[in-house]
Amino acid sequence: MTKKTKSLALYGATVCTALAMSGCATIVNDPSIPVAVTFSDGSSGECRFENKRGTWTSEIPTEGLMIRRSDDDLVYDCTTDDGRQATGAVESEIEGGKMAASVVFWDLGITDAITDKHRTYDGSIVIQVPTLVAE
Repeated sequence: MTKKTKSLALYGATVCTALAMSGCATIVNDPSIPVAVTFSDGSSGECRFENKRGTWTSEIPTEGLMIRRSDDDLVYDCTTDDGRQATGAVESEIEGGKMAASVVFWDLGITDAITDKHRTYDGSIVIQVPTLVAE
């Protein structure tokens, strides 16, 4: 093996190792993600959020709300200060690059599938509330 071939082999091994270590979401992602939530009309209120990993209650607009990653949708049940109700869900999404790297280089994605650390929610959620009816 020539010196150039050894150098290329070492470079290739280094790149593969770096990709393997940086790709696994379980290693590089926190279990919770910050989520900013507002109502569509700018009003204030309170929401209850739930997925299979937990339940959270927060004043809206939010400040520093951390939600646990999950492969379930993030279900919300909200009430504005003037009594209007809003319910719905935010879809859980896969962080594709991290999951793909985990599958290819690390453990076939098994650890990420168990911990859900490859999943995410939109970081800025606007909840549609019914229009306030004037009396």
